Amino acid sequence: MNMDPARIAITGIGLTAPNGNNLAEFRASLLAGRSGVGTLETRYMGRVPAGACRFDELRYQGRKELRRGTRAGSIAIYSANEAVRDAGLDLGALDRSRMGVYIGITEHGNVETENEIHNISKYNYDTRFWTHHHNPRTVANNPAGEVTLNLGITGPHYTLGAACAAGNAGIIQAAQMLRLGEVDMALAGGVSESIHTFGIFAAFKSQGALAPAGEDPAKASRPFDRKRNGIVVSEGGCLYTVERLEDARRRGARIYAEIAGWAMNSDASDFVNALPERQAECMRLALSRAGLAAGEVDIVSSHATATPQGDVQECKALREVFRDCPGTRFNNTKSFIGHAMGAAGALELAGNLPSFDDGWVHPTINLDELDPECELPGLISGQPVKVGRQRAILNNSFGMLGINSVVVAVAPRV
Repeated sequence: MNMDPARIAITGIGLTAPNGNNLAEFRASLLAGRSGVGTLETRYMGRVPAGACRFDELRYQGRKELRRGTRAGSIAIYSANEAVRDAGLDLGALDRSRMGVYIGITEHGNVETENEIHNISKYNYDTRFWTHHHNPRTVANNPAGEVTLNLGITGPHYTLGAACAAGNAGIIQAAQMLRLGEVDMALAGGVSESIHTFGIFAAFKSQGALAPAGEDPAKASRPFDRKRNGIVVSEGGCLYTVERLEDARRRGARIYAEIAGWAMNSDASDFVNALPERQAECMRLALSRAGLAAGEVDIVSSHATATPQGDVQECKALREVFRDCPGTRFNNTKSFIGHAMGAAGALELAGNLPSFDDGWVHPTINLDELDPECELPGLISGQPVKVGRQRAILNNSFGMLGINSVVVAVAPRV
């Protein structure tokens, strides 16, 4: 690593979540305990609990572009434009060949393929009725590519397939490319269109990992709770404007946070089941790169998805890393919005960043009876807690096939 690495700043945030279409709305929902989970009619499965976004799809796209593109692309375009506006950028005055777009995804193309197969099934599977938009819709770089088309960005773009660690992975890629000097500015984070594919619901149900529809879908996502019974699948997106701190200061930009440290590693153990030892290693490496001790972290944004085993495994790792850290608070955002897959890490970091200004730590909701195996000192439940201005946030995101990602953000420093 460079002996004098560039400091990396977040200067813009654009997002859509099941309970908010910008950071102010999202944060207000988290502090008010307002869930974004409802129910969704899903092909072959009936109604399932899910988190759906309700943003203005035509704010930055025409109807033609919306029809030929993808849901993930639409979410990415909305989030990217919001991030650009929030950062106060005039793209016409910038060298867009020096801008990168790095978007994390869990999976892509399933929605379009399922829909297209369903459509030609009505015509005896005659492929003459197959859409000619299939290939550009389903290539893995689609969401990032749609952003470059929409904004006229000619620098590098790609998506990063990192399962549910992908939102963090997009941020990490941007920070690395900025430090390497490959770009001068980036749009980075994660998106997910997962609720529009029945396959993901069916697969989680067959694994026994899908939360069932109950009387109140807002209470379906319940990480750490003794009665938790599976994942609530959600869509969403969160992209950041990221640039070198010296450049941000030069143009007088508002700085939300610095990306101080990060790490990614692999369990190399199992397709689905997590390994606490590797998760702990990932957290420790991110802290080391940030130059922080565990006790200097004010908020840990947990990954917990409300699966019986996954929550326990992460809590083992958290207790190991933060065993002597009485000032550290823990919370969970999936309890509000469900699991936004590739967007999860980016959204969950965004929901906590305002703590640097307002001093509040948003809670975990739906935690009626704590599972003793998920006990964490400093776990915030039910109501937000005012603890004063925060300095450091550690954001966990872990995914299938044992991929782990951690991002450490710190309050803007002099």
